Amino acid sequence: QVQVVESGGGLVQAGGSLRLSCAASGEIFSINVMGWYRQAPGKQRELVAVITSSGGTNYADSVKGRFTISRDNAKNTVYLQMNSLKPEDTAVYYCNILQRLGSYWGQGTQVTVSS
Repeated sequence: QVQVVESGGGLVQAGGSLRLSCAASGEIFSINVMGWYRQAPGKQRELVAVITSSGGTNYADSVKGRFTISRDNAKNTVYLQMNSLKPEDTAVYYCNILQRLGSYWGQGTQVTVSS
């Protein structure tokens, strides 16, 4: 079994910053992809950023230059530093780990950006 737990969401004004954290535990393989997705009300879940266990990254165009994803392999933890936040970044942010055994999701953390 794999458990995924996010933390760090909250309410912030436009232009502000937040840092999300996500810790995976259980049977974690050394080769995996960890990432962040988000879902706004009435919209489909979308990719925000992913990072491989070797450090390769991919970002949604809407967050490039504002968000930075990083990870600590020793702790099976992934971070999302979000700067210059906009009201359209408001969503529930979900952490995901994809590895040989399957894909696992956290319960989500709410990020609300006020204008």
